[in-house]
Amino acid sequence: MDTIFSRGPSLTSRLVLASVLSVLLIILDGKLDTFSNVRVYLNSLVSPLQYMANLPGEVLSQSARALTTQRQLLEDNAQLTRQNILMSEQLQRFSVLEQENERLRTLLGSPVRPDVRKIVAELMAVDNNPYSHQIVINKGTLQGVYEGQPVLDDKGIVGQVMQVGTTTSRVLLIADVTHAVPVRVLRNNVRLVASGSGQLNRLVINHVPHSTDIEPGDVLVSSGLGQVFPEGYPVGRIVDVIRDETRPFAVIRAVPAAQLDRLKYLLLLWPHDAPQGPVEQGEVVDAPQS
Repeated sequence: MDTIFSRGPSLTSRLVLASVLSVLLIILDGKLDTFSNVRVYLNSLVSPLQYMANLPGEVLSQSARALTTQRQLLEDNAQLTRQNILMSEQLQRFSVLEQENERLRTLLGSPVRPDVRKIVAELMAVDNNPYSHQIVINKGTLQGVYEGQPVLDDKGIVGQVMQVGTTTSRVLLIADVTHAVPVRVLRNNVRLVASGSGQLNRLVINHVPHSTDIEPGDVLVSSGLGQVFPEGYPVGRIVDVIRDETRPFAVIRAVPAAQLDRLKYLLLLWPHDAPQGPVEQGEVVDAPQS
């Protein structure tokens, strides 16, 4: 049975006719530019379809760029955070080193006589006995440390060595109740004895008559008596003078010149006539001047 599609010219005839028309249209368009306006209208008509076709790809590209940028920002932020932590830690160490360097400069620049050998020691431990004020330093017989040796910080006298080991020594602080330092008042050379009170921030001056010329603010320095501490080093400052006639002696209190509650670096002194032991390589030492 015949269908509607079997009627009319054959397929070959249709193909030839279409080819001829196409060639003719091409020639006419090339010579006369007949279909330029038609192409413009067709392009305008098709443009929205092209945009719609490109839209999914564009959205995916924008999303990929946004995700990449966000991931990069997160990575950069994490890296900057790590760098900030590292720099903060280095800054803290540099700050501590700067403070310690300043303390060492101050300590080595303290008014020590040029004929006195000195060596820097470092605090290792503090005695936890509440009734005794002693510390341990990192110098011993290998460095020539001896019992009774005077110990200073950058402010004044700290105490004296009481026990010596090979590489460490124990120092008795001037605030200990068993310690006493012969002193003189810098203003008028009145000679006294400053004893420990058992408190790091307090010294006591015992057996001083009421008539003694001593006032708050007077500076106490070592007198050189007793052959332990060299003469002329700061010991403390008078803060209280109580003259109560009902008592046989005045009550006099002083504060140590040394910062006994915050010791870190210390100076060990040798008198010019004392035997000097070997010195470790790298130690800071001022040799006696001839």
